[in-house]
Amino acid sequence: MAARIYQNPMNAMQSGRALTDKWMLEFEPSEARKADALTGWAGSGDTQRQVQMKFPNVEAAKAYADKYGIAYSIVPTPNKTLKIQAYADNFR
Repeated sequence: MAARIYQNPMNAMQSGRALTDKWMLEFEPSEARKADALTGWAGSGDTQRQVQMKFPNVEAAKAYADKYGIAYSIVPTPNKTLKIQAYADNFR
C-alpha cells in the first residue's frame, strides 16, 4: 500500500490561492480500472482510491504515513512562473 504526498494545486479556473497551503495524501491505485459489461462505466474494487486526506503541512503528512507504516513518495510542488506583460501587449 503506497501513497503519494503533494501540495494541493491552484484552481485553473480562478486566480485565488485558497486551500493551496494544504498537503494531500492519496493512495496509489492497486488495480487497474476495467469497463463494466452492463453499463460500460470504468470501475474497480480498489476502495483505497477514494481516500484523500488533508494535512496542514508536509511534516504532518509524513508523520501520519510513518505512524501507520505507509510507504510514501513526495511529489515536489512545481515552481510558479509569472508571465508579466502590459495589457497593451495584447494589441501588438
